[in-house]
Amino acid sequence: MFDYIAFSLYPVRRLLRSLPLVREGAVEPCGELGATDPIRHSPSRSESFLLGGYMLSKIVIRNYRTFRDFTLHFDSTMNILVGDNDAGKSTILEAIELGLTGKLRGRPLYQDLSPYLFHQDAVAEWIAALQAGRPVPPPEIIIDLFLETSPETAGLRGANNLLKADEPGVRIRVALNSDYEAEYKEFIKQPDRVRLIPTEYYRVDWLAFDGNGVTFRSIPATASLIDAANIHLQSGVDYYMRHILNDYLDADERVKLTRAYRSLRETFAEDASIVKINGALRGAPNDVSDRELTLNIDVSQKSSWESGIVPHLDDLPYQFVGKGEQSTLKILLALNKKVDDAHIVLVEEPENHLSFPNLGKLVHKISTKCKDRQVFITTHSSFVLNKLGLDKLVLLSSAGGIRLNLLPPDTHEYFKKLSGYDTLRLVLAKRSILVEGPSDELVVQRAHMDTHGGRTPAECGIDVINVRGLSFKRFLDIAMLLPQNAVAVVTDNDGKDARDVKRRYVHYTAQPNISVHVGEDAAYKTLEPQLFKVNGRDDLNAVLGQSHTTDTDLLDYMRRHKTDCALAIFESTRTITMPEYIKEALDAVS
Repeated sequence: MFDYIAFSLYPVRRLLRSLPLVREGAVEPCGELGATDPIRHSPSRSESFLLGGYMLSKIVIRNYRTFRDFTLHFDSTMNILVGDNDAGKSTILEAIELGLTGKLRGRPLYQDLSPYLFHQDAVAEWIAALQAGRPVPPPEIIIDLFLETSPETAGLRGANNLLKADEPGVRIRVALNSDYEAEYKEFIKQPDRVRLIPTEYYRVDWLAFDGNGVTFRSIPATASLIDAANIHLQSGVDYYMRHILNDYLDADERVKLTRAYRSLRETFAEDASIVKINGALRGAPNDVSDRELTLNIDVSQKSSWESGIVPHLDDLPYQFVGKGEQSTLKILLALNKKVDDAHIVLVEEPENHLSFPNLGKLVHKISTKCKDRQVFITTHSSFVLNKLGLDKLVLLSSAGGIRLNLLPPDTHEYFKKLSGYDTLRLVLAKRSILVEGPSDELVVQRAHMDTHGGRTPAECGIDVINVRGLSFKRFLDIAMLLPQNAVAVVTDNDGKDARDVKRRYVHYTAQPNISVHVGEDAAYKTLEPQLFKVNGRDDLNAVLGQSHTTDTDLLDYMRRHKTDCALAIFESTRTITMPEYIKEALDAVS
């Protein structure tokens, strides 16, 4: 659908449509871009390279944004970063880009240095020490980016890093500038007035691990950051789009395009209506100037065609198409560039504004275009996570990341093929209850509300997840790798002894964070009979709005209308007794 991109004032659209501006592999990699452009590259390298030795192996961060002391080892192919809001997903991408380019949001870090880049606890401790009369060195920001060992990275090797490891890598260090030590000492003489880090007295060093300074060209690894939220195409052809056009069109074609555009502007004044308007203006009173006043279009070199042309999708100006279409277009434009020069691809939340089918297409595009590259993706989407691989997941915390690369291969493949499961909910929730279906989900929620003052599980930080029947063990494979997450399973006995049912899960329940809860009486096989057992026919008739005269009729009704009955129980104002195994599950995660 993206083959129909036009850039126009309408009169030049026909000329431009004859140029295949965006197609697979049609766009050359651009060089270092400006501050407003979200797709940034280090200067061009050779057209071809071997990936070995260019990959990142780990990152160590001290006092940068949300990270006080943080270490994360990288996968050489795919790293899917997930976590709660403000867990630091975007900060990791930002820190990688800083280490490889020395820039923050496209500008040299020293130009955008802010007191708020420092970890706030480190700042608070420094201020508290000053006010207690214990002058201590001010906090420093350090980002150490380790590269794989290879002949290409040998020049970056050294032990000048936080781990004191003799490995290749680069470092960003933000520290007090010794040239301003006198000014700094004067500044801290009144500690009660100190509120923020005095970054005006700081300097930024960009160093190799051998202690020597580095430039763009001395770092063999290059990165490309793709963030659809910050690619702006609405006002004319922006900086990124100009790079696409300039890279695709040769010099002769650019001259012809400029000449054609200027010719159209020059004929503007020959239009009959403009001639008439200018005739009237020439006869206007000349109170201000003796010169004649007319209207025309600026055809000077300063006003080139880029400022008057806007992207179109199927003749609709870009800013008038939907947000999802805009987001997809921007990411695909970025991915369609030849990535021969980009060893590392950073993608920020590709799922934003996208429908499920379009997200599937985009994820496929990412996985194919970025093949043989080291990729870092931040996401809140279980679909993206499942499709690209749960084994590549990194669950971020303030101290490091937890990986799921020890998942059984069949579980990894299961979720990759059946990617609609809400695996990310289990990963992110500190406390979860896994149930077999929507009826169980509603009843468990009602049980929680009855014992917690009407509050739902979600309001108390408990996620009740419907795993659709027989996927308990797949989810528990994930739970075993997340010992900090409490997970309870609520399941039917299906006419079997509860001990036999629990025995199936003994491998999982050996872990202290996992528990399995089953109705004890094998004569009551599923949830509905279990509810009937503890409430009786009269009470359930009242709750369900029924008038069945026999137990068999009521149970038959409940089996045939599982969801309706569960909804009625959830919404009922009457007191309802819950089966003991459901209470035990709630206790296990509460």
